[in-house]
Amino acid sequence: MTDRTGIFAADDPFALARTWLAEAREAEVNDPDAVALATVDAAGMPNVRVVLMRQIEDNGFVFFTNYDSAKGREMAGSGNAAFVMHWKSLRRQIRVRGRVEREDGALADAYYAARPVDSRLGAWASAQSNPLQSRQVLMDKLDHMRSVHGEDPQRPAFWGGIRIIPQEIEFWADGANRLHDRFRWTRPARGISGDWTVTRLSP
Repeated sequence: MTDRTGIFAADDPFALARTWLAEAREAEVNDPDAVALATVDAAGMPNVRVVLMRQIEDNGFVFFTNYDSAKGREMAGSGNAAFVMHWKSLRRQIRVRGRVEREDGALADAYYAARPVDSRLGAWASAQSNPLQSRQVLMDKLDHMRSVHGEDPQRPAFWGGIRIIPQEIEFWADGANRLHDRFRWTRPARGISGDWTVTRLSP
């Protein structure tokens, strides 16, 4: 039993994450769903970049990307990822570690279809993370993709969602004198079900 009250009071970490994100949407000026996503390459060298976490489901967190990008290849190789979602205005953050799986079905189709047409064509045009000779080459490729796919392009097979299924979620809030509040939710290794164990951590 932990002394979780106030902003930490919840029986489910995904519901709590959605609540915090909803509050962040009222406080953050830009991209409240931005997260720093960490992966590792085949040599174990870490990599981190900012992506937009578009869905908080009942059992995972979903973002969308090119599967052939550096992050896509690294997640496919390790099967794992981690991220931190930090809200400076609220002085809160959520840290997540877990395994990954592709979401390349109806959810990915619907999200892709909701994007502006130039963003949809851009997914076709960009060989993400690969060398690019110039900006003009990219824009020429975008024009070519428009001529090939028209104004209603379908989602490319190499582009879709990634679902992070957490083994561990930590909720952090700023405290006076750097005595922060931290609660870590954990469940059995690589499991997608089972009871969560909640532990208060020292700042």
